[in-house]
Amino acid sequence: MARSRLDPLTVGRVIGDVLDSFTPTVQMAVNYQGNKLVSNGHEFYPSSVSIKPKVEIQGSDMRSFFTLIMTDPDAPGPSDTYLKEHLHWLVTDIPGTTDATFGREVVSYEMPKPNIGIHRFVFVLFKQQRRQIMTPPSSRDHFSTRKFAEENDLGLPVAAVYFNAQRETAARRR
Repeated sequence: MARSRLDPLTVGRVIGDVLDSFTPTVQMAVNYQGNKLVSNGHEFYPSSVSIKPKVEIQGSDMRSFFTLIMTDPDAPGPSDTYLKEHLHWLVTDIPGTTDATFGREVVSYEMPKPNIGIHRFVFVLFKQQRRQIMTPPSSRDHFSTRKFAEENDLGLPVAAVYFNAQRETAARRR
């Protein structure tokens, strides 16, 4: 089934820039300290997302394993994305019904530090066919979620969510 044009991942150009269209089959909840739930397009100050979030996987079973990717497709700036994607976090072998702390952290969490413009920070969850060793990329820059998924036989995502952030001094005070 195709995603509607009103789907937040389509509106935010996550579908297209980072992912191909997919149908979510698992629920993923991303919470930063102070119980800040990530929802599509919500804006966070970089200081409020400095510590890695709790990422819970719901709607699956303990026999399933998942890979979590956090990426910035707008690096170094939205109008010149020559570093895209910048990999912020990679966790594999996360058992279903648990959270990312139960997985294997392949690339450690790097807090968002946008310098120019508003950046999208995308969390993508893939269901693994089995437990598997995944080789970390040689660099955080020029990462491709699609290519990584293809190389590791992950198929289409089962869940995704993104938030926006910009340099703290540039952020509008509300």
